[in-house]
Amino acid sequence: MSSADLLQAFREAAIRVGAQVKFFSQAQEAAAYISDQAGGLILVPPSPALERLDLAGALRKRGCDLASRDFRVVAPQAPAGVSGANFAIADTGTIVLESTDEATRLATTLPERHFVLLDPRKIVADGLAAIPWVRRLQQRRPRSFLAYISGPSRTADIERVLTIGVHGPCELHILLLDGLSDDFLEN
Repeated sequence: MSSADLLQAFREAAIRVGAQVKFFSQAQEAAAYISDQAGGLILVPPSPALERLDLAGALRKRGCDLASRDFRVVAPQAPAGVSGANFAIADTGTIVLESTDEATRLATTLPERHFVLLDPRKIVADGLAAIPWVRRLQQRRPRSFLAYISGPSRTADIERVLTIGVHGPCELHILLLDGLSDDFLEN
């Protein structure tokens, strides 16, 4: 499957499961989108790719209120969290994120809105194609957490009524940014 086909398949699958997928050519455009959609305090945990972009600096220039520490205290009230992604799986529209760091887990599970920045070069076809990357992540940190994120949080365990956002974000925004990072071990 070509990279264009993988990107299209991922986009369609992610939209089907309720994610919003946007394309950006520059980090400033992504920062503007996050700023416009966040709705208040934004949690920005450590991420090599996002730090290289100076996403936090771009958001501050736009007047955003950011949290980069004391996440346990501020995360329950923050309406938005930002993360990178290690890679994505096209056939299910799933983001895979090594989330051993507590700040990453808090930023991606507690706020109502989760913004994920993803380089389109880090999309694999399916779960089988993801196995080598999952193994490499596990070898690097054997006691790590991997999050598989497919759309906003949802449950139907109460009277079989689908409810969005009960156990995590109500919104998942996947921001595709060319040139972010082609390293599957980096989020």
